[in-house]
Amino acid sequence: MEYRAETTSIGGFIQQLAVSCVSRGYFFYVAGSVPPAKDPRVIDQKLIDRYGIDISKWARARRKQAGHANLRYLRFQRFFVLLATHGQHPFFEAEAACIKDIRRTPIKFAGYSVSYRAGHSHVRIEQEEYKQMKAHFLDLAVHRSLVNMEGEFAQLNWEPYAPVAAAATLHPSRRE
Repeated sequence: MEYRAETTSIGGFIQQLAVSCVSRGYFFYVAGSVPPAKDPRVIDQKLIDRYGIDISKWARARRKQAGHANLRYLRFQRFFVLLATHGQHPFFEAEAACIKDIRRTPIKFAGYSVSYRAGHSHVRIEQEEYKQMKAHFLDLAVHRSLVNMEGEFAQLNWEPYAPVAAAATLHPSRRE
């Protein structure tokens, strides 16, 4: 069995993170970047081997039943995140100084913010990214026509998660 850690797109990374990990209780994480001088695939294998990540779903179930944590590892290009569930695992001692809880500190990557609230994973446009986009569009709004502004909005390349999709359906020009 070969553990697939590498994602091929930002959207795929965010989807795997939110749907396959966070929504399934992988709340504790360490995020980082592979140094430029290192081969990302070598780092992938090193972490997967060190923490015993490449196991079957049955082995994960047995570990969970025994009170042990399970881990997941995801990477897009040079950015990676190592996630863990509740339970006992050497990860918690080895990475103690760096571990964050996604329920308190969201994972910020490529303009997205992924968190966990009210029993669900949440994907949002990261706050600083949102402020920059808002300032940009407010600046354009005084100089462009409605048609040009709609064209600018149409060029935004965000995955249509609930808050983004909901905002598009509420826009007056989209209700017709």
